[in-house]
Amino acid sequence: MSEGGCEVWFYHLERSTLDQVLPELLEKTLARGWRALVRTPQAERIDHLDGWLWSYRDDSFLPHGHTGEPMAERQPVLLTQGLDNVNGAQALFLIDGAEPGEIDGFERCIVLFDGRDESALSLARRRWSQFKAAGAPVSYWRQGETRGWQKQA
Repeated sequence: MSEGGCEVWFYHLERSTLDQVLPELLEKTLARGWRALVRTPQAERIDHLDGWLWSYRDDSFLPHGHTGEPMAERQPVLLTQGLDNVNGAQALFLIDGAEPGEIDGFERCIVLFDGRDESALSLARRRWSQFKAAGAPVSYWRQGETRGWQKQA
């Protein structure tokens, strides 16, 4: 774990959708040698991502599974509604307003939220305050005018 505890990075989606951003962030996570846990409160989202991560790009796919499958603990990317870190992931991705649960076992927690959705924006602001008050090192990333992300805080 990082010296200051689990880093919490907020990604403010403004021009891109979750389907466009998540695979790229997961690829970077796997390139670091880390495993990823993608948590959502929505079973439909798991079903969608289960298919999307196999087909989002013609020349590649992201190896993954979900907690309802055998050997979930061996998956480099695991899709879940649960709070347990079944696959021993270093990176936790929170989407669709998923509850963070205990984050101390992770290197990084990535909160992805749609800046065009007022309720998602409001929840992200509350989570920012909660993580900051708990002493977690937090960062805020916003989509740049061109491709890529810019650290704002």
